[in-house]
Amino acid sequence: MGKIRVAVTGYGNVAKEAVNAVNSAPDMEMAGIVIRDPDKIKKTEKESGLPVVLDPSMLEKINVTVLAIASRAVPQVAPAYLEQGICTVDCYDIHGDSMMGLRHSLNASALKGSSAALVGAGWDPGTDSLFRGIFEIITPRGITYTDFGPGVSMGHTVAVKNIPGVKNAVSITLPAGQGKHRRAVYVEVAEGHSIDAIRRAIFEDNYFRHDETTIEAVDDVEQLIDLGHSVHVERKGAAASSCNQRMFLEMSIMNPCATAQVMVSAARGIVRQKPGCYTMLEIPVADCLPGDRETILKRLV
Repeated sequence: MGKIRVAVTGYGNVAKEAVNAVNSAPDMEMAGIVIRDPDKIKKTEKESGLPVVLDPSMLEKINVTVLAIASRAVPQVAPAYLEQGICTVDCYDIHGDSMMGLRHSLNASALKGSSAALVGAGWDPGTDSLFRGIFEIITPRGITYTDFGPGVSMGHTVAVKNIPGVKNAVSITLPAGQGKHRRAVYVEVAEGHSIDAIRRAIFEDNYFRHDETTIEAVDDVEQLIDLGHSVHVERKGAAASSCNQRMFLEMSIMNPCATAQVMVSAARGIVRQKPGCYTMLEIPVADCLPGDRETILKRLV
């Protein structure tokens, strides 16, 4: 194929970085941006310099769309693209049964449209999933701990912002060790609303109900925001007849940039797959890299 034509759905922090990533990729080109709010079309066109539409059918040929939207919107948005024959990549970040359920439902949509979907293509789940898998190849028996932060969790933050009465918010992930985390939530309360009601809604949300969470009302959330994040993945176990095998991965990243870059690299990989729905563990790493397979292997093997 020629250059991969990419649409970006949404135009928040991750979407803007995804546009930058596509523009810097030697084998990709932007087809345009898809948003939901018609009142924001002109502003987004002016800022991005790209075609901005309400429906992907209004853009010239699209191979794949980067769904830079809230995780909870993915199950409603992705099927329409897939059934039109457009591949999708999302950064769905709700682990466990929810992720597997989404993979199953999007697989049906992808098969219907002869397209392919990649779910959970951020840095966690996503590239961290690859490292966890590699660690288990090296050390089949043992325990892996993944600790995040301190840093802003975009998924948790969006969940809080969607609660009635929240004017602005940020959720910060704090590592508690051995894969456990605490959530520090800071909220600007809209006039006429109660922090107590917001607090109850947060505690009932699936994003927060399993972690120790503190919630504080503040005057200006923007003064607290630093989009940096970090992750530490550690595995200790046994390989063959040897015990005390230990492996570490440690990264410090700018969250929206890292998420966007992984999604764009994954977009390259998903257009090379047969119809169906995949996670990053299921597609070849080489498919996510630019260039021909032989050159990639010669450089990395």
